[in-house]
Amino acid sequence: METPPTEPLNPVQVEQRIMELSKMIAAGVQQVTNKLRAYRQADAAYDRAKAHAQLAAEGKTVADREAEVELATIDERDAKDFAEVEYSHVNRRVKAFEKELDAIRSIGANVRQMYSVAGRGEGA
Repeated sequence: METPPTEPLNPVQVEQRIMELSKMIAAGVQQVTNKLRAYRQADAAYDRAKAHAQLAAEGKTVADREAEVELATIDERDAKDFAEVEYSHVNRRVKAFEKELDAIRSIGANVRQMYSVAGRGEGA
């Protein structure tokens, strides 16, 4: 994210930032979809690997079977966890852009108000 401006904004700058944020949000929606898809695929792969490992772990104590399943599926679980973190990160980033968009719209309303009274001697 950019550092907030220290000088007053003009309407053109506000409009440009609104357009930038709108584009970033639109791109982010596709990224969220892609990351969610990857997470769900990793989750399904983990479930399949776990089921196969459970079937292969016959004839042992419950504790031994559970340990064997955990060891047999560690790569799939790690991939699932990584995909979940990526999805959550992109989702939070898009939400941050949406909040920034709301803020810049409020700033835009203030800038329009300021420009509408400029030179009229109001508020002085």
